[in-house]
Amino acid sequence: MRIRSISLLVLGLLAPLGLASGASAQGTYDPGASDTEIKVGNILAYSGPVSSLGVIGRVEAAYFKKINDEGGINGRKINFISYDDAYSPPKTVEQARRLVESDEVLLIFNPVGTPTNAAIQKYMNSKKVPQLFVGGGATRWDNPAGFPWTMGFQPNYQAEGRIFAKYILKEKPGAKIAVLFQNDDLGKDYLKGLKDGLGEHASAIAMEEGYEVSQPTIDSNIVKLRASGADVFVSIALPKVAAQSIRKVAELGWKPMFILSSIGASIGTVIRPAGFENAQGIISTMYLKDPSDPQWQDDDDNKRFEAFLAKYLPDVDKNDYFVTYGYVVSQTLVKVLQQCGSDLTRANVMRQAANLNFRPDMLLPGVNITTSPSDFAPMKELRMVRLKGERWETFGDVASSVTKR
Repeated sequence: MRIRSISLLVLGLLAPLGLASGASAQGTYDPGASDTEIKVGNILAYSGPVSSLGVIGRVEAAYFKKINDEGGINGRKINFISYDDAYSPPKTVEQARRLVESDEVLLIFNPVGTPTNAAIQKYMNSKKVPQLFVGGGATRWDNPAGFPWTMGFQPNYQAEGRIFAKYILKEKPGAKIAVLFQNDDLGKDYLKGLKDGLGEHASAIAMEEGYEVSQPTIDSNIVKLRASGADVFVSIALPKVAAQSIRKVAELGWKPMFILSSIGASIGTVIRPAGFENAQGIISTMYLKDPSDPQWQDDDDNKRFEAFLAKYLPDVDKNDYFVTYGYVVSQTLVKVLQQCGSDLTRANVMRQAANLNFRPDMLLPGVNITTSPSDFAPMKELRMVRLKGERWETFGDVASSVTKR
């Protein structure tokens, strides 16, 4: 497999170097930083079973080009180097070593995937290189005492599972539940949260079906889950499988209460391909604004987001959840690097990442980014949503995703 690399320097996307007005000419640096450059590494799946995640890297590269076009960060341009791991943990290890030991990046930013990041967490911490804003909702990213060089980004999966459990217990007491889950750390985290939330009612789960990411289809899994007689179906799935589960449930004429994990709730890559008519009433959670929602038409956040896409990525689907996600996480890294000033050491990157009180564009009202030296979970709020027509509608109060230790 050919490894794909996105490097702003290689692609010729950098504006001519030159310090912005007022920028410091000298600073304190670790490998990957200088008076003129900040080298940022990234790893995600441009190929393989979850290649739809590759759009995140495209958005990040485009956003950093925008920052460079505007003069960079304190006069320094971002050199963004992104490698493909095909969602394969051994390949992730290889690419992490390449970025740290060969490319000598200052940090690895938003590496995407729960099992893939688990495979490099010890390595990154042994090297004391930031594994910053991990693209995955495992609780293991929020462990500053054990892994001080790793920080997550989005609300965690166990908490989302507990939120789903609370909703089921309230809206459908006595339910019989069937669960489809990705058979790795990602799916198991969601499943643990669901069971913890159900508590003494965890026996309501009539069947659990784990699937492998490499499976071409999960149709047979859905057939078995339907045969359990469940009247609630929870689909814990990334986009391809999420769309397959929606289509198969509709094809079978099964009419359960359908709960879909937020990682598979993209309008652009899941709901539209699966068919809006098949997805009506599905329940999920969100923390990002949906650009297709008319209520955000005149919203300043959305106007800036759409202007960015129009100039830098006119060919992407703005309704793809991962497009919005890439935009938000890129803004957050820029905030961290701005706070670093001219102390561009790896230790200071983590200090500044652990000192955030920030609200990037496109977060839902009530959702914020806050961190501290003892809190490596930047986002802690979610909103419940229900699909109506061709968009998600929020309902209920803001739900906390804080995990009690």
